[in-house]
Amino acid sequence: MRRGGRVRLYGGIETGGSKWACAVGSDPDGIRASTTFPTAAPAETIARAVAFFRAADRIEAVGIGSFGPVDLRRGAVTTTPKPGWAHTDVAGPIGRELGVPVIFDTDVNAAALGEHRWGAARGLGTFVYLTVGTGIGGGGMARGHLLHGLSHPEFGHVRIPHDPADPFPGSCPYHGDCWEGLASGTAIAARWGRPAHDIDDPAAWALEARYLALGLAAAVCVLSPQCIVIGGGVMSRRGLLEDVTHELDRVLGGYVESPPVVAPELAPRSGVLGAIALAARGELPA
Repeated sequence: MRRGGRVRLYGGIETGGSKWACAVGSDPDGIRASTTFPTAAPAETIARAVAFFRAADRIEAVGIGSFGPVDLRRGAVTTTPKPGWAHTDVAGPIGRELGVPVIFDTDVNAAALGEHRWGAARGLGTFVYLTVGTGIGGGGMARGHLLHGLSHPEFGHVRIPHDPADPFPGSCPYHGDCWEGLASGTAIAARWGRPAHDIDDPAAWALEARYLALGLAAAVCVLSPQCIVIGGGVMSRRGLLEDVTHELDRVLGGYVESPPVVAPELAPRSGVLGAIALAARGELPA
């Protein structure tokens, strides 16, 4: 990406409930500067991001992949449970302070775009990107366009069958036993009384693989993705990706073809690199 003989640089921000990651660059091999800092109060956190970009090379635009839920058109966080962040304008003050265009989307849609541009979804028009960690989030593309509509995808709150042998009621404060409420890292810890990385019981991970496969089956049947890219802290469990792939085949029962289920190639930078790709692409939600 060059302009007048020089590389065009873009800013990327991946906002999270616990930390913000910021970077300046053009692609995975062209990062000029980067930083990560804890998510504090909105004014303090936004000011820290602005100061980082002001100290860096001149950028053409900023892309933001934000935790949600969000209002894509306003560039704002909406009903998040993160204390102090509900209904916070994120894109507006950053654009005004830096004097550049700001492209705002969800963190998972940004990560999906990063994987499409440089990672596991290169060359694909329709795919799903999912992350399974503290919660479950998802984004993706359909025929080359990021998934947008009335708002943005909320894969984590899809309702899936609750295993009758599982007495856990679910951890989602809104829906109880939705997909996130049954299969997120928060759900695993609440069900078994300890964090996912401390659990070695094969039965616990077999249940997790079944729940994840049920959610993926819904995505397959609705969107017919050419590939599913799935990452996040829970998916770092050795063998889980293979178990989920096997369970997905079983759940689909041969009725429709199961797409490849793969790990992100850009992790753990999928989100911030995707935010740079958002800025370079310059596509606002319709």
